[in-house]
Amino acid sequence: MSSQNKKILVVDDQYGIRVLLKEVFSKDDFCVYQAENGQVALDLIQKIRPDLILLDMKMPGMDGIEFLRRLQDIPPMPKVIMMTAYGELDMVQEATKLGALAHLTKPFDIVELRSEVLKQLAS
Repeated sequence: MSSQNKKILVVDDQYGIRVLLKEVFSKDDFCVYQAENGQVALDLIQKIRPDLILLDMKMPGMDGIEFLRRLQDIPPMPKVIMMTAYGELDMVQEATKLGALAHLTKPFDIVELRSEVLKQLAS
């Protein structure tokens, strides 16, 4: 499957991060969707069935952990890479148990993030 057929969903309450990641991955011909919170993302997942989700762990309303718990009820579960701030090790461990495949610490290196996304989508 070429990158043109792959769908990435960026779930982050920060508009600037969503726009940046859409720009980065659109250049690779991925179809990039954005959600500003967990509820919007869950609604969108039903429609678009993303291959990969880039998930911010700290968001108002529904945090990344609650989002991952709810994602369990939507098979097949897409691949998830979480984006966290420093000092959230307990959240990272919990997210890994709930199916997150990788995590990057904010502010993340865009080259590192792109590399991780390409690796996950290739596997």
